Amino acid sequence: MRVRDWMTENIITLSENDSAIKLMQLFKEHQIRRIPIVKNGKLVGIVTDRDIKSITSPKAFSMDMYEFYYIISNLKVKDIMTANPIYVHPDDDIEKATILMLENKISGLPVVDENEKLIGIITQTDILKAFVSISGAFLESYKVMLLIHSLEDFNKLLSIFNESKIPISSLHNFICWKEEDCLNEHCKRPVIIKFSSKNEKFVEDLKTKLYSNFEVIFFKKS
Repeated sequence: MRVRDWMTENIITLSENDSAIKLMQLFKEHQIRRIPIVKNGKLVGIVTDRDIKSITSPKAFSMDMYEFYYIISNLKVKDIMTANPIYVHPDDDIEKATILMLENKISGLPVVDENEKLIGIITQTDILKAFVSISGAFLESYKVMLLIHSLEDFNKLLSIFNESKIPISSLHNFICWKEEDCLNEHCKRPVIIKFSSKNEKFVEDLKTKLYSNFEVIFFKKS
C-alpha cells in the first residue's frame, strides 16, 4: 500500500511569518495536532501541539501576564516551528511511514512531491485505518491460523483451498510471517487466512483438510 492511498490531502498550512496567535487559534478551532509550514507551496517546517504546549506551559505563566502576552503576540511561526521536518513521498510504502514514525517518536508526517511541494499529511490514525483494512476486521468472514514449515507446505495450503472450491475472490487476506526467534528456514511459520463463503459444505470440507494436513491453531467465524 502506498502513502497516497491513505494520506489526507486538504490540510491547513501556515507561512513562516504568520503570528503565533493565529497558529494557536487554528489549533484550538480545528482540534488538530500539527500544522505544516510552507513557503511558495514547499514544505519548510512543522508545528505540533507539543510545540504549542511548550510556549504556553505553566513555567511561562510565572512572568507578568502583560509581559507574557507581549512575548506571545510578537512570536512568529518561524520562532516555534521545527525546520526541515521528516517527510515521505506519496509513492512510498505505508510501512516506511510507519517505521519513520516509530523511530522518531512522532505521530504524523508531511507528504511532499518530487519538488518538495506539500501535497498532504499522513498520521497514525491513517495508518491504523490502513492496517484494519488489510486485516478485514469489519468483514464477516472465517479466520484460520495455522503453522507451515516449508514452501511445499505453502503450496499444499493453496492447493487445499483450490480443491475446496473457495474462490480467490473470497479471500480477504493471506498473511505469513517469520517469528523473531526463528533462526533457520525450517521453523514453523504462522499463517493467517481470512475468507468468506456462504456454502457451509465447502467450509467444512476445507476445515477437515486443513486439520488433517497442518497444525491448526484456530478456525473460527468472525
